[in-house]
Amino acid sequence: MAIANETEASSVSEAATSVHQSGNFRFALVALTSLFFMWGFITCLNDILIPYLKNMFELNYAQAMLVQFCFFGAYFIVSIPAGALVGKIGYQKGIVTGLGIACLGCLLFYPSASFASYWMFLGAFFVLASGITILQVAANPYVSVLGPAKTASSRLTLTQAFNSFGTTVAPFFGSWLILSTSHQMTGEAAPDLVVSTAAQASTVQVPYLILAASLFVLAVIFILLKLPFLGKKLPASSAKVLGSAWQFPHLVLGSVGIFVYVGAEVAIGSFLISFLVQPDIGGYTHAEAAHYIAYYFGGAMVGRFIGAAVMQKIKAGKVLAFNAICACLLVALAMFSTGAMAMWALLLVGLCNSIMFPTIFSLALQNLEQHTSQGSGILCLAIVGGAIVPLFQGMLADHFGIQLAFILPLLCYGFIAYYGAKGCDAPRPRF
Repeated sequence: MAIANETEASSVSEAATSVHQSGNFRFALVALTSLFFMWGFITCLNDILIPYLKNMFELNYAQAMLVQFCFFGAYFIVSIPAGALVGKIGYQKGIVTGLGIACLGCLLFYPSASFASYWMFLGAFFVLASGITILQVAANPYVSVLGPAKTASSRLTLTQAFNSFGTTVAPFFGSWLILSTSHQMTGEAAPDLVVSTAAQASTVQVPYLILAASLFVLAVIFILLKLPFLGKKLPASSAKVLGSAWQFPHLVLGSVGIFVYVGAEVAIGSFLISFLVQPDIGGYTHAEAAHYIAYYFGGAMVGRFIGAAVMQKIKAGKVLAFNAICACLLVALAMFSTGAMAMWALLLVGLCNSIMFPTIFSLALQNLEQHTSQGSGILCLAIVGGAIVPLFQGMLADHFGIQLAFILPLLCYGFIAYYGAKGCDAPRPRF
């Protein structure tokens, strides 16, 4: 997912022009691509850890969804301060800061596992997500200005594809180092021997130490790289800006669209393993089910390439509405069928998700003119849907079962279909 921030509007076109003329942006883009991969990888690991922590701490679904609540809640709390920070220190230093905080978050998983404390785990998730938020606030606009403005969308789409690649690879890593180890630990124990919670929790220590080391190495690399110094906010213009971004109906509806999209995507990903281990769906072990998450996020990666080509011929709103309607049908099929049909219906929703975030984001920012930066900040805050929707789906799952709980993502996709078909064309207000 790409995030723009309200502090990144000053002199973007001038910066883009100067960097493009200097010809120094290609190597910088290669370095930035690794960041998109890394935060996609880390974010997807949440979907592996949720069923793992749920079983280990004997949580209900709502309690298990606190993982996403803390993780995506950080976007809501940290985004604006992160934008202010990046505006003071620039993109490159902002990236290094984000990497450092994310590294600290990964390291906090070690004591959380040692003390076998769910609340410490939640704190670690919040710190990790705070670092990723700063990272995204700096890296996304950096990609936009490293080159000519007319190709900014294609550059961001390409880097997002590597973000999706990270989410595709992560399930195999998580299944191998976390779920399979946990399964062996509990499965090989003698019948009269209870494996302690601390012993189970220890299986996450090595994977997150590896991630911490990777983030630290990336931080050192970005300290040493000679990159264009961009992103430091210039003094505000003295010209008075009339009105507000909130007066644009398509922006307001677009922020709701971002909220429900991120919520639906995260909720489905969070429940995938629990859904696939159901006897009447797949009957897999947790480690086996984790592999199938790769199909969900891999579909999003493939769909982005297809969608980028399709939207050159067809209006973005129509493509968005079509994808959302298909997602509604697939979720409904997953709710009211069983076996392989239900399983693959839910996994195919990932293909429909592919173009939704960048398309909603771009449609919502159309014609905002001097209010574009404020609109970007509003859309960024709407990512908090990833914290709230999964929590409510967890409550529904506790009361009505996992399958019926998918009614919530279905309603989310229904709104997105409306936005693509009509809401994105809302008339511009008169000031």
